[in-house]
Amino acid sequence: MTDMTEISLVAQDEGGGAALNEVIGLSIFAAVVTALLLWIGWLHRSRKITWLTRLADWSGRRFKRPPWVALPIALFITAIICALFGFIWDVSLHIGAGRDEGPLANPAHYFILAGLFFIFVAGCLAMVLPLGGPEDKPGPSAVRITDTWYAPVGGIVMAGCGLYALLGFPLDDVWHRIFGQDVTLWGPTHLMMIGGAGFSTLAALYLEHEGRHAMGDEKPRDGIGLKFVQYLAFAGVLIGMSVYQIEFDFGVQQFRQVFQPMLIAAAAAFALVAARLFMGRGAAILAALLAIGLRGLVSFAVGPVLDAPNSWFPLYLGAAVLVELIALTPLLKRPVVFGLVGGLAIGTVGLWLESLWINAVYPYPWQTSLWPEALVMAVPVAVLTGACGALLGMVLCDQPLPARAIGVGLVALTVVVIGAATANGLRYDVPESATATITLTEAPSLGEQRQVTADIQLTPANLLSDNPNWVSVLGWQGGIANQRGLFIDHLETVGPGHFRSTEPMPASGSWKTLLRVHDGKTLAAVPIYLAADPGIGAPEVPAEATTTRPFVAEITILQRERSPDIPEALWLIGCLIVLFCTLVMIAGVTWGAGRLNKSEPSGSEAELRPTAQA
Repeated sequence: MTDMTEISLVAQDEGGGAALNEVIGLSIFAAVVTALLLWIGWLHRSRKITWLTRLADWSGRRFKRPPWVALPIALFITAIICALFGFIWDVSLHIGAGRDEGPLANPAHYFILAGLFFIFVAGCLAMVLPLGGPEDKPGPSAVRITDTWYAPVGGIVMAGCGLYALLGFPLDDVWHRIFGQDVTLWGPTHLMMIGGAGFSTLAALYLEHEGRHAMGDEKPRDGIGLKFVQYLAFAGVLIGMSVYQIEFDFGVQQFRQVFQPMLIAAAAAFALVAARLFMGRGAAILAALLAIGLRGLVSFAVGPVLDAPNSWFPLYLGAAVLVELIALTPLLKRPVVFGLVGGLAIGTVGLWLESLWINAVYPYPWQTSLWPEALVMAVPVAVLTGACGALLGMVLCDQPLPARAIGVGLVALTVVVIGAATANGLRYDVPESATATITLTEAPSLGEQRQVTADIQLTPANLLSDNPNWVSVLGWQGGIANQRGLFIDHLETVGPGHFRSTEPMPASGSWKTLLRVHDGKTLAAVPIYLAADPGIGAPEVPAEATTTRPFVAEITILQRERSPDIPEALWLIGCLIVLFCTLVMIAGVTWGAGRLNKSEPSGSEAELRPTAQA
């Protein structure tokens, strides 16, 4: 009993939240930095300092936008790229090396935390910089904070998204203390961080829009540099909407493959339709190319440069070409219909074009058996996100939105349909009484690492269809210096339910090596070798010469750190709280778009950006 108690205490320390000294240290540091920034903001607004105004004015001259737009946007671009790099690196580190010893032991966390914090600061900066009264408020849609203080909508939304993302950090620690560590991108508090950062890209577009209109007739002609920033903004939206796919990009997805086409179609439809409406001809393609360049640079830095597991990413070029072709038709004059049709094209032909790239380079290609359910999920989501992208484009182009009931109804319907598709995708089956008999043969070792090949017989032999999504061996968390900590082998089919390795797999050290089976709604796994993990009280699962083991839910192996003893009701309550906060954030982003559109005047000033007809 004493030994089990000690194991439990260690598990709580290592598999749960961060050490208290780190929590206290981070809290003190955050409080000091926040107090310093509040003090600077008070000094600026009380006109006791001028250096912030001078810096903002200089940025405004360079960016050809008001100071309260230029400086926050420059800070935001730096922050979002910093957060993106840290995020990709962090996922890669977890895949290759496993969980952290603590939040301060992972170098990627510094980039994520700094990026999210300065997204929040950029939003607050946009709110603090304007010093004028009602006659000099930042644009017609500005929100009154006090009698003499008006804040731009984009700044408010950006600060809100940044704050929502930042709250994910302390809540993540609380979540781990209650439920153990969910080593997956799709942990609820992880989704808060990436969701807040992703949606903040829309706030940057809002802010630039307000600055453009605040300048009125004095607005200079947009130069090449500013045009590039605007295209980059839509590339940022495309990447921001794509972050939910990262586990698929690395080949360690913990959920059914049917999610991947839906996520790709949703990101493409929303970002590319909006880009084409606002920026005109070629914008969808340019946004996709810039997204490829930015993601490519980050992936190169994380993979070959830092020697961590590599990730691929969708190209979106097929979807971009489809949007541009549809824009050549009269549908462009009816933006919402243009978005609906564009989403339909992306959710069908666009996904087929993307599959050519995915099947060529991704660790897990799309089998033909995937398509029926994938289309059922992806098409309605893409159609509706395309319509939402059209609404965003209309706001940025100063075109009047449809009636309030229609606009809000479209957004609400999109959320409901995405929720329904997600609920379907989360359903999976674990075959009862199914087993795998695994016979291992020793292979030449790789240094001190034991290597084996496997001959696997499933029982019953007809457990899988003739065209499963995958039957593979995954080895991960073997250590960054050890094959980059990631191994994937798609097994060769020998006969009914009979499979064989195509290359030696790791079976020692810190590796977690398992047989993965995904066939329609069947998603299950069998451990081949799991390293002992005293930190969570998990014993070693040895790689025996011959063994027969039952299939279990794959997530119980991939997320060993999660506590199995927590009531499902408590988990559900936690997820619902995070869901509510997410819906509040989406409502805030929607409110911002509606306020911008409602506040824009009609007439000649509303024709500053008639690019929807270009």
